[in-house]
Amino acid sequence: MRNYILMSFLCAVMVCGATNFVYHDARQFPLLGSVVPVENGYTRFPDSLKTQVKRELLYTLGTNTAGMSIRFASDATDIGAKWVSTLELEMNHMTPVGIRGLDLYTLDDNNEWTFVSSVRPTVNKKASKYTIMNGMERKMREYLLFLPLYDGLDSLYIGVDSLAVVAQPKVDLPKREKPIVVYGTSITQGACASRPGMAHTNILERELNREVYNFGFSGNGQLDLEVARLMASIDAGLYIIDCSPNNKAQQLRDNLDPFYRLLREARPDVPILFIESPYFPLSRFNKDVAKDLKEKNEVLEAYYKKLKKEGAKKIYYMKGEEVLGGNVEYTVDNYHFTDLGFRYIADKLKPLIKKYSIKIK
Repeated sequence: MRNYILMSFLCAVMVCGATNFVYHDARQFPLLGSVVPVENGYTRFPDSLKTQVKRELLYTLGTNTAGMSIRFASDATDIGAKWVSTLELEMNHMTPVGIRGLDLYTLDDNNEWTFVSSVRPTVNKKASKYTIMNGMERKMREYLLFLPLYDGLDSLYIGVDSLAVVAQPKVDLPKREKPIVVYGTSITQGACASRPGMAHTNILERELNREVYNFGFSGNGQLDLEVARLMASIDAGLYIIDCSPNNKAQQLRDNLDPFYRLLREARPDVPILFIESPYFPLSRFNKDVAKDLKEKNEVLEAYYKKLKKEGAKKIYYMKGEEVLGGNVEYTVDNYHFTDLGFRYIADKLKPLIKKYSIKIK
């Protein structure tokens, strides 16, 4: 046991080596996944929503950086980051890296994003500093840095060795035209991905090479019209509505239509994909959960069929059975997804997004 601890310590020392980094404020680089200009901070919600949303927790969740990423280029041999988290949040079913760490990817010769390393936060402290990678060949690379899923950022700096250049991205990827906008729950926000890059919205952004906005709000995907207005402000290629787990059947009956109508009136040509609640593994044992899931999915499907009967165009539907495929090993706690679960739903959504969303060149 002592040898194992010693080896772990030595590995940590090797990864977090003694490079004298030169730090660059990440706000000077493009921020993906937010309607708020980066000079106003790392947030999914503008300040104006603070007095408009009905629940304080919803606004706080809107300041989490789920689905957001920084694009930059560098010829660094050594690269790192230092950042200050807003909340210093810890949870018992999700890794610190997923909650408030970072995730770095680089573009390969085939214009595909390949994993470099996760960026681990300091435990029990808001301020973190981490050497992501060292000893690389000096050549210009394009980078995509995913931000925390369940915390916010007060500041973020990218560190490089003293001889390195840090520049604006030269390659226009992911494409920012007609982004995909996903509205949902804690699962959409990224619970419980092991690291930010494994949330399905971030997988989709990389593998489709198209910007994805994450409007997942843990426990609070309750069809608030303020969120619909914010989504409608985005010239989207596809809206995905995946919020059923956070609503009772009656809430869907009461609130789904106003939410949909607001989006449709603002963006009449943007396709909308409705997704049923997954049939969570807990429903195998808990009869109340099984009944609740069945009822809310029936309400959602009935609403979709009503719209189709009325002649609604460019609306699509995904059944709850397809979301997890019946696999009981795809969650941490019978509800929130593991990386396997996120991988599965991303693979399910990719062909649908390619088929249904507004095409870009």
